[in-house]
Order: sequence, then C-alpha cells, then structure tokens
Amino acid sequence: MLKTKKALIQHLQEEVYCHLGVSKIAGIGVFALRQIPKGINPLRSWLPTKELTISLDELNKLPTPVRKHIHMFCFVDNKSKKVDVPVYGMNATNMSVYLNHSKKPSLKFTKVGELVSLRQIDAGEELTIDYDKSFGEKHVFK
Repeated sequence: MLKTKKALIQHLQEEVYCHLGVSKIAGIGVFALRQIPKGINPLRSWLPTKELTISLDELNKLPTPVRKHIHMFCFVDNKSKKVDVPVYGMNATNMSVYLNHSKKPSLKFTKVGELVSLRQIDAGEELTIDYDKSFGEKHVFK
C-alpha cells in the first residue's frame, strides 16, 4: 500500500500506464494511457493479487447477480468444482480481469504469474492476452 505522498507521486509517474474503456473486441477493455515499453508490467498494482478458493457449492449459495459477476471475472474450474476469488473481494478490481483475448496479444504471463508487455504498445491501443496460452485451455467465442 502507498504510504507517503512521495511514493504516490513516484507510482503515478512510473507505474500508471492503463485505463479501462469501451472495447471493440468485447465489452470493457484495458487501454494504454501512454506508450508502454516492451518488457514491463503495465498493470502493476498496489492491490494484492492473491486469491482464495471457494467451492462451487459455496458459490451457488450466493445471490444470482453476484454468482454471474464471479463467473464473468473469476477463474471457475468446473472439473475441480472450485472458484478463485480475489482476497480483496469484488468491490475493488485488478484491471487485468478486463484484458480481452487476442491470438496476437500485447501481454503475456511470466512463469511467476506477472504480466509483461511483449512489444512496445502505443497510447490508445487496447492491451490483450491469449486466453488459450494464459489459461491452458481452448476458448470459443460467439
């Protein structure tokens, strides 16, 4: 968490690269506020990225709108009947959940789960990941 004004200013100068906007790909997307160099994590956040696992049974006891929201933005593993939900809940967000899919992505996950830019990304460009490579399964879109 940011602790000082100096740390906040440094964060704003050096680590804020993205904003949310309307996507031509699907719904909401993540866009570059300014040019993003190759090889950095443009979505570095002060929010924890840790998730807690709940069962599908626990998920199914939640209100229907909350269940739908979790299905849209969290990893639901129907095989193991588990769902990974951010430790900070669903009233705050990590922008990475809004990354849309592309077979020509601008970001990828490293082996330790951190996002990194694959090339220079221009201001205004939508940032994407390849869902198939990122999550190890085929994704079919209508």
